[in-house]
Amino acid sequence: MTQHTDGVGGEAAAPRPGAASGSGTPEDTVPDELAFDVADLPGGALGALEAVLMVADEPVSAVQLATVLALPTTEVERLLTELVGDYRGDSGRARGFELRQVGAGWRIYSAPAYAAVVGRFVLDGQSARLTQAALETLAVITYRQPVTRGQVSGVRGVNVDGVVRTLTTRGLVAEVGTDATTGAVLYGTTGYFLERMGLGSLDELPPLAPYLPEIDALDGVDTAEGDRR
Repeated sequence: MTQHTDGVGGEAAAPRPGAASGSGTPEDTVPDELAFDVADLPGGALGALEAVLMVADEPVSAVQLATVLALPTTEVERLLTELVGDYRGDSGRARGFELRQVGAGWRIYSAPAYAAVVGRFVLDGQSARLTQAALETLAVITYRQPVTRGQVSGVRGVNVDGVVRTLTTRGLVAEVGTDATTGAVLYGTTGYFLERMGLGSLDELPPLAPYLPEIDALDGVDTAEGDRR
């Protein structure tokens, strides 16, 4: 496929997913079901960008979005700016969510004005019991915080993305920063967790940490688990 520039920064468009590379071998192509052109999708590039942002559970960089959508980075940045204004209500009704730039990435969040409504929804589910997987994940985060999802996965031996989202929604854990080396999101327990556990501080926890592997022994898992921002 012939590459073209966006007419602004002279940036070459990313290859279309599914297009063969120079060797033309099957290994160099994306499966047919993953081949697409955003211009052919309902809503075009803007709709495709929204679809990806809706399923992102952590900030995604414009470069990564450009790679996924096979668009120039400058075009993706323009579309992101357009979405920010659209959700804010610049061209119509304001939405109940907003698109924020966090560090080097972008993610959709509920709008602060609706915090009370969202809070009630979240708290309504607090009475539901946590699964065994959630309890095990919570234990790892509690005793090894601050910790990344990749590191938690390394301890448990399974993917914990969905479980961490559940714990975050329940208000038991929260993002507390980013790893200085990998840029992965770090998680820790919250004040609400201490309240539910009847603890004044983490110092009151029973000794369990010696039975868990040290986080330093899990270096490199963040990239493999997709924790990088």
